[in-house]
Amino acid sequence: MEPIEFDKERTARESAIEKRLIDIRTAQIEYKNRNGRHAGSFEELAKFLNESKLPFVIKEGVLTDEQLEKGLTEKRAAEIVRRARQTGNNEEVIRNGLQNFRRDTMWVSAKDTLLGRDFNVDSLAYIPVKGVNAKFQMDTATLESSSGYTVKVFECRVPYDVYLGDLNKKELANLKDKMRKMNKYEGLKVGSVTEINNNAGNWE
Repeated sequence: MEPIEFDKERTARESAIEKRLIDIRTAQIEYKNRNGRHAGSFEELAKFLNESKLPFVIKEGVLTDEQLEKGLTEKRAAEIVRRARQTGNNEEVIRNGLQNFRRDTMWVSAKDTLLGRDFNVDSLAYIPVKGVNAKFQMDTATLESSSGYTVKVFECRVPYDVYLGDLNKKELANLKDKMRKMNKYEGLKVGSVTEINNNAGNWE
């Protein structure tokens, strides 16, 4: 396998892995928003995605400039419509021109909201490369920022050896050597348990 072929195959594999790492990050951020910490395992994360519900606001209609100038806000308009629905009296709705205005909150599965209805949660932990039967490594930690705040962080990673190990050994060794000299992780990862990096991917 020549360098060009190696790079082509590496790019294709890394594209799929990066997408999966972004999915994991999306799920972890929402998990932390709800629980104040990141999920410590993929089992915990999968349970959250499968069992939790997230609010989804259905929006119909927008306020006109005239309505806004009269002091009507989204919140006030939603209250008027909700009250009319409860009482059956539509006078205030008609007076304010809100016949086509609607704001309803539905509770939707976390998986459907964050990753899409067709996403297979059981596949989240696995490296999405054909022939590679391995899981991502995931850790969580609490770090202290320079201003003294404690920050909860997570890291999810996969080394080159795991997803490029079946390719040209010389090219792989060269790639790892290059990363080592630059003091960079030899693989792909999102987040970090050693520095506060806002959950960035090391390819971004």
